[in-house]
This record gives sequence, C-alpha cells and structure tokens, in this order.
Amino acid sequence: MIDAPPEPEDFASLYRRAFTEYGTQALWNMRPLEDPTPADALAITKALRTHGGMDGRRLAEQIEKVCRAPH
Repeated sequence: MIDAPPEPEDFASLYRRAFTEYGTQALWNMRPLEDPTPADALAITKALRTHGGMDGRRLAEQIEKVCRAPH
C-alpha cells in the first residue's frame, strides 16, 4: 500500500498556523482574521521573517509561494 503525498496547505491554513505557532513571538501586534484573503496572508510574512526565526522564515516563504502561485 503506497501512501499518497500530502496535499499542499492552502494560504488560509498556513495563515492560521502562523498565528498558532508565532502569535506571541512575531504577530503579537496583529489580530487573526476569521476569513483571511491572500493579501491578509502576505501581510504577515514580513513579521514572520523578522521575528519568527528560521522556521518562521520558512513558513513565510510557504505562504508567499502559495499566494503567488498561478491559479
């Protein structure tokens, strides 16, 4: 039995993950939105890069990749 590769996360789940994992560390001055747009997700990437350490930087890169991917 072969496992299928995991589905890539969408921008909304990455956005929520960012607030869960980095809310107090990097996003302390922002409020999570219930229904974020790609622009909302992109708006948190600078703070993740600046205050989230290497893992926060990687998460910011994932968010940017998903938000800027052609649909």
